[in-house]
Amino acid sequence: MDSIPANRRFWNRISSAYQHEHDPQIGATPRLWGMYSIPDAHLHALGDITGKRVLELGCGAGQWFRELAAEGAAVVGLDLSEAQLAAAAGAMGANRYPLVQGAAEQLPFAANSFDLVFCDFGGLSWAPPHVAVPQAARVLSQGGRLVFNVASPWSESCYDVAASHVTTTLQQDYFGLSAIAEDGGATSYQLSYGGWVRILRGAGLIIDDLIEPRPDLGTFNGYNETDTPDWAHRWPAELLWVTHKP
Repeated sequence: MDSIPANRRFWNRISSAYQHEHDPQIGATPRLWGMYSIPDAHLHALGDITGKRVLELGCGAGQWFRELAAEGAAVVGLDLSEAQLAAAAGAMGANRYPLVQGAAEQLPFAANSFDLVFCDFGGLSWAPPHVAVPQAARVLSQGGRLVFNVASPWSESCYDVAASHVTTTLQQDYFGLSAIAEDGGATSYQLSYGGWVRILRGAGLIIDDLIEPRPDLGTFNGYNETDTPDWAHRWPAELLWVTHKP
């Protein structure tokens, strides 16, 4: 819970620059996952959402949820940052969807409120998973799904802090992955494979799939310059978890 104020300040501070740089990529075409913009049509993570009640954890400027609303979902966008929510509201045009300021650690919704909770490097990257995952499970209806994309522990274990990029050799301990200090006192979170499995199962969720999005050779990483060329083609940079509440 202690990371909430600093994370809010961090995203309020960088929101304008972040959207200016990344909106063209995030919103280029519908349903693009992760740093390499891999289409959901190739990964088959979300499926048909027509008529579903959908919550996005960390909606940013709403590029994802606007598309899902256009496909017939009843969407709610949640974000910790009022600046990000302002960007989402400004991008809606004539369409209006519910926007809620809140933290993934403290979801302001009743139990059984949604058929799908999802995020793409959103709330489950910026909230303690042992708190946020049970919250997501709580607001899911029976049979509802939690689908989310986060960084792979490989990317953190191979990250050379001094050089500021990932390498082809292990640099940091795999065991003990947890909180990662970001600028301005903000905190992101990283878990091992086993850590994610234990938290998901502990929240009563069934793991249906673990997709490791693999970009084609030469695919551009549109979010940072930490990856050496084609690193993510050789090793998993991201984990796309597909789960449901029985």
